[in-house]
Amino acid sequence: MANAAPLAEWDLPEEFQTLRRLMEARMLKMGRREYVQVLRLLETFSMDDLHAAVKKALKLGAVGFDAVKHLVLCQVEKRPPRLDLDVYPYLPRANVETTRAASYMALMSEAAE
Repeated sequence: MANAAPLAEWDLPEEFQTLRRLMEARMLKMGRREYVQVLRLLETFSMDDLHAAVKKALKLGAVGFDAVKHLVLCQVEKRPPRLDLDVYPYLPRANVETTRAASYMALMSEAAE
């Protein structure tokens, strides 16, 4: 799909490629279809609004067409998103701990060796 003729001349931001890879990795063939649906949002929304929605979806870990569409609508309507990730049980949950200075210092001391 990355080499598909209709997409060859598109100059899409890197976040779109990240979204495509994640969608394909998580949902295989359905992920490719959903990615095409995301691109079709450009028929209705500007690249700037869609790009902002894709970045927000990646940040939230809400990688799916429904989430991106919701976020782009919120972007255009200037309202906060209300994503309930329980609706997307196939999306993996990311648990990110707060970075501790001691962990960083341990990495720095290892790099110095």
